[in-house]
Amino acid sequence: MALVILFLTTGCTPKSPHYVIGVSQCSADIWREKQNAELRMGAYLQDGVELRFAAAYDSDERQIQQIDSLVASGINLLIVAPNQVATISPAIDRAFDQGIPVIVFERKTNSRKYTAFMSADNYEMGQVMGRYIVSRLKGHGHVLEIKGLAGSSPAIERHNGFVDALKNAPGIQVVGSVQGDWTKPRAHLAVRQWLAAHPDTPVDLVFGMNDRSATGARTAFLETNRALPLFCGIDGLPGEHGGIRQVRDSILDASYIYPTHGDKVLQLAIDILEGKPYQKETHLQAALVTRDNASSLLMQSEEIIRQTAYLDRLHLKADSYLHKLDSQRTITTLAVIVIALLIISLVLFYIYHINKISMQKERVANTLWNMSTDDIPMPSDTAQATDDDSAIRTDDDTPESVQGSFFITRFKEVVESQLENSELSVEDLAADMNLSRVQLYRKVKSVTGSTPVELLRTARLNRAYRLLMTTDKSVSEIAYQVGFTAPSYFTKCFKESYGMLPGDVRR
Repeated sequence: MALVILFLTTGCTPKSPHYVIGVSQCSADIWREKQNAELRMGAYLQDGVELRFAAAYDSDERQIQQIDSLVASGINLLIVAPNQVATISPAIDRAFDQGIPVIVFERKTNSRKYTAFMSADNYEMGQVMGRYIVSRLKGHGHVLEIKGLAGSSPAIERHNGFVDALKNAPGIQVVGSVQGDWTKPRAHLAVRQWLAAHPDTPVDLVFGMNDRSATGARTAFLETNRALPLFCGIDGLPGEHGGIRQVRDSILDASYIYPTHGDKVLQLAIDILEGKPYQKETHLQAALVTRDNASSLLMQSEEIIRQTAYLDRLHLKADSYLHKLDSQRTITTLAVIVIALLIISLVLFYIYHINKISMQKERVANTLWNMSTDDIPMPSDTAQATDDDSAIRTDDDTPESVQGSFFITRFKEVVESQLENSELSVEDLAADMNLSRVQLYRKVKSVTGSTPVELLRTARLNRAYRLLMTTDKSVSEIAYQVGFTAPSYFTKCFKESYGMLPGDVRR
């Protein structure tokens, strides 16, 4: 029997990947979801490439920890989109000093310790959008600007390009600049506050430094009795909630395609690892999206998405076929023994999971909420993340549905923007998502395996944990702040989820 097991393990164990590439994303949104999918598609064309993803959710501290963890895990190359220009540089420098090639993508660092840089020209984007706004308003009008995350290179460069474009248009007045931080909820709140403070200030056009900021501002205007201005953004993503469709449907007046090109980043990584010639600085081409070209651009983009999904399915089928063929060649006359071993393993696996199912349910709910949409398991998945702190995973899972990723990203934004509302109900969430209660329940359940109520409670407990770690507020204050109606019930839920009392976190 020992010889049989030795034969099986040596004959069926897959070879270790030739290259391990770490991907450190500063955030998790539909733009980075698309880029990660392109990175995976690029890896399909290479032999022996393993991708390990990490998402920092706009946290400098988390991204620094994740980069250090990726380096410690034994990666051969690091791809990184720094959250801010200065704060992430030390972690990137440490990786570079250990001899790990570094590709800085989309956002800049103030260090020169990197192997290559690839991005579109953010200054040019701001300048082109500024010139478009001047033309659209015919040289006269009032503009409200919504900035990106302070300290990030795209926000700085897009603002500078926008301001420079308006220097030759004295009839265009920027009546205000608010901080949107790249998110729809933050932009919505900032614009609501600005409108309340400036009730009589005219606004003819709102320029958001990304499409989510622009749509968040539009929601704020719709909640007032003011005339609706024009709205312009940047990103120009395809898909149901992307900027191209929003321009076509007249939600936005214009956008600007901010190319993701994960496939090109992956090819650059392979060229570096294989010692091939490469460019140290690469600038990607971008394009303005208006109502004149939005329909054709959307048609092309959606066709690319369909073809990508088709290639994903082909890759999975080919991989499954090769695996079966290899198994047939290896096992031959030992098929009966293998089947017996598999049956025993499945029985033991089933017994083990029956005993653990109640504990796993809560663990999965917590993991789902903290993971990026790239990691959210679909109904056919069986793999689950086990290291929430590092947020690092290998790219061996089945590729996610793009629509499912967009949906859960939007659902998370809606939930997180209303956590303090103790009266928030599933009906309220469904209304914000333009769905019925039953539709929302079925959609969330099919995508995540959990109910909306479970995910709402998990989100509140996660935020409470962070507040316990980062503030000196009392347990009662935190309980009310995250939307619980009673501290006693909060304590009960917290102990069930984390296995300890809230006060134990600080001790």
